[in-house]
Amino acid sequence: MKYIASIDQGTTSTRCILFDKQGNIVSIAQKEHKQIYPKPGWVEHDPEEIWQNTLEVIAQCRVSKRISIKDIGACGITNQRETTVIWNKRTGKPYYNALVWQDTRVGKTVDELEKSTSSDWFRQKTGLPLATYFSGLKIQWVLDNVAGVREDAEKGDAIFGNMDTYIVWHLTGGVKGGLHITDVTNASRTQLMNLNTQTWDDEILEKLNIPKQILPEIQPSSKVYGNITSEVMEGIPLAGILGDQQAALVGQTCFNPGEAKNTYGTGCFMLLNTGTKPIPSKYGLLTTVAYQFENQPVHFALEGSVAVTGALVQWLRDNIGLIKNSQEVQKLAEGVEDNGGVYFVPAFSGLYAPYWQNSARGVIAGLTRYVNKGHIARSVLEATAYQTKDVLEAMEQDAGIEISSLRVDGGMTVNELLMQFQSDMLDVPVIRPKMIETTALGAAYAAGLAVGFWQNFEDLVQNWGVDKQWKPDMPAEKRTEYYHGWKKAIERSLNWED
Repeated sequence: MKYIASIDQGTTSTRCILFDKQGNIVSIAQKEHKQIYPKPGWVEHDPEEIWQNTLEVIAQCRVSKRISIKDIGACGITNQRETTVIWNKRTGKPYYNALVWQDTRVGKTVDELEKSTSSDWFRQKTGLPLATYFSGLKIQWVLDNVAGVREDAEKGDAIFGNMDTYIVWHLTGGVKGGLHITDVTNASRTQLMNLNTQTWDDEILEKLNIPKQILPEIQPSSKVYGNITSEVMEGIPLAGILGDQQAALVGQTCFNPGEAKNTYGTGCFMLLNTGTKPIPSKYGLLTTVAYQFENQPVHFALEGSVAVTGALVQWLRDNIGLIKNSQEVQKLAEGVEDNGGVYFVPAFSGLYAPYWQNSARGVIAGLTRYVNKGHIARSVLEATAYQTKDVLEAMEQDAGIEISSLRVDGGMTVNELLMQFQSDMLDVPVIRPKMIETTALGAAYAAGLAVGFWQNFEDLVQNWGVDKQWKPDMPAEKRTEYYHGWKKAIERSLNWED
């Protein structure tokens, strides 16, 4: 075994990466898929397009470096969480597009359940508040709104999965007996799994009218589940599944309680390892599963999820045309000394942690004639840092510990201006590892541990090294002034939708 393969099925693209024993990238291939917006607040993906892209990137990844199947020891999968697809197990065809985690079409149902049942009832069982974010209500929507799905679900022909389950099913045989499984991290994001028992919760299923037989079997995050039958990696053990943010926690080797990481991608996701006991959040965070390795107890995390960070830069590029590519935003922002009094709250699909306000919408506040596009660009980057500060403060209150540094990863960490501002706002060092593809690396670690490619956590910790560190360099009063402005802008975004 020379390499471990990792399939990273993300919100905007699918990638296949091959890693060596030192955790270095040997080969990588990537392909974007379409973002479908049928109505305001609706976000969909075509699952069949994603499956074809998956096959393509696996083939490209091997062919570009002439890597033989026999050199690959195992394959792990990591995925955009909560994104929901229901398909027919006899034909393999999806009944409808995948409902993406950012999709808000179930907002009215959230409000109704809030009145009839309460968010706390769901939070006590699942660690998650009522929100449009999670899979359960998305499943309910497809069952209730797409012709024939509920009937097929009752018959046992329709099956549900997040993107990990959908791809695993296809890779391991599809209509010819593909595995219908998920791991405990993805299951913990459906709002259908009881956090204490790590099993599907019958009371919730009854309340949402979801037939249990459509749900996948819950497995540990690291284990040999079976062999891949698809010819692009035929015979290779499929041995790791982790939701993308949990995969990044593993890739950052945050195996000790109190260790935290923040991933800057389409959204922003901070996870704090809390050990083998779930900590209920009093400050608007999610209590979630961090990982479970075979024959070991489940480890838990507190998570702060921010819906829009990198996606705001994408919006600036695609919807407004202010920049031609994502790299330009830093150059534009560096052309001005500060934000010029401008704050951008990107509540495009409501506000996630720690506010959980579905009725919030995006606002740009503080505009004057002085403001130019440089200030707008800067406010776009700063929004990510402010939202991260909101989450970190909630995390410290919940866990009762002060975080002394923050490990960061994801595409936006190449933005030096943002990373320095992040350190300034948090008043702690921000540390970027040599390997910023930690999401894919985490899935590779889960698979590699299952087949003995790596022996233990110590092997993985030795692979971790610092690439760059940013230290706070902002006077305290300036930090307070900036953050005060942000909080005022947040207030302006609330209760926009009736």
